[in-house]
Amino acid sequence: MNGNISIFSFFSGSGFLDLGFETTGYNIAYVNEIFPPFMFGYRYSREILNLTPPEYGYHQGEDADVSKLIAGTPAQRLNELVKDSRKSHNIIGFIGGPPCPDFSIGGKNKGHLGDNGKLSSAYIELICQNLPEFFLFENVKGLWRTTKHRLFFEELKTKLQKTGYILTERLINSIEYGVPQDRDRIILMGFKNNFLQDMGMKNDFIFPWEKYILYPQSKVFAYPWNKSEPFTENSIIPCPENIPQELTVEYWFRKNDVLNHPNSKHYFQPRAGKIKFATIDEGDDSKKSFKRLHRWRYSPTACYGNNEVHLHPYKVRRISVAEALAIQSLPENFVLPDNMSLTNMFKTVGNGVPYLAAKALAQTILDFLGTGAKDIKCQFES
Repeated sequence: MNGNISIFSFFSGSGFLDLGFETTGYNIAYVNEIFPPFMFGYRYSREILNLTPPEYGYHQGEDADVSKLIAGTPAQRLNELVKDSRKSHNIIGFIGGPPCPDFSIGGKNKGHLGDNGKLSSAYIELICQNLPEFFLFENVKGLWRTTKHRLFFEELKTKLQKTGYILTERLINSIEYGVPQDRDRIILMGFKNNFLQDMGMKNDFIFPWEKYILYPQSKVFAYPWNKSEPFTENSIIPCPENIPQELTVEYWFRKNDVLNHPNSKHYFQPRAGKIKFATIDEGDDSKKSFKRLHRWRYSPTACYGNNEVHLHPYKVRRISVAEALAIQSLPENFVLPDNMSLTNMFKTVGNGVPYLAAKALAQTILDFLGTGAKDIKCQFES
């Protein structure tokens, strides 16, 4: 198979999914994010990592409204960029996770009728109009598991199949790939039928979803994880010997040297709630608010709506942005800009696809397509 794999990224946030693909050997050619502060974080982090700008640039604000990219001049412009990339014999991949509150039990739950729900339809329409060789669609498990949302999901799949895509899906959990976090997400991938045929592949292919799973859920959640214990500020608790230490938040705090990270001071200052902060046991994440992490356990889903950021295991505060980035398995040298608001920092971190999960998905696609790029080294991993 000739040519590079050019990625057109949508709903890019601050680029966690893109970074996973890029450090696995893909070319990020086009980046689309409607919310300027997230795009600012994306561009800043790429500069820190010394990554070259995407070939077709960054698209933000009104220029990045996906619902407007399916008609008129914006649609024509995007289609021309895809055609231009194909002139270099590039394989085109679309990746993206449309905003998900409308399908989330903890969110608005308005489904396909909500503003965010409509963006899922628009993203599928973009795929059907531009016909990339493959695509990745990421969303919350509510879209896949909740009956009324599942009907909408099946309608999207039917449209893709009628357009000529062979589909495969899986409800993944990021902890499977070494991320210190219990985070379920539905991943839908599609490959153009004629593209697979040109490669000599059959329609009834088996996608190797489990190839890069390091920690099967059946084993991970069976370990005797510490539940909770009384909170003591700056206490010292040794790591139990019968758990995988590399899946704990404390392991990643140390791995990423979070106290010396540029984002280490970016956390919400406790005010009226400071006394309450000290009353929550380490590891008590049973309530909707004031969930405290356990240092020797994985984190609950890192999703920080309404500034409900998890409490630090052994400090009287919420976790910092540096610590949240570590829980999302970002490389130590991934940094968000100082002048980004705390709310936007935590929102973009919580919205992102965990880096190690992104890398595993990207590598699985590479292996499936047989590009021979299995041995590309990740320059950002220690």
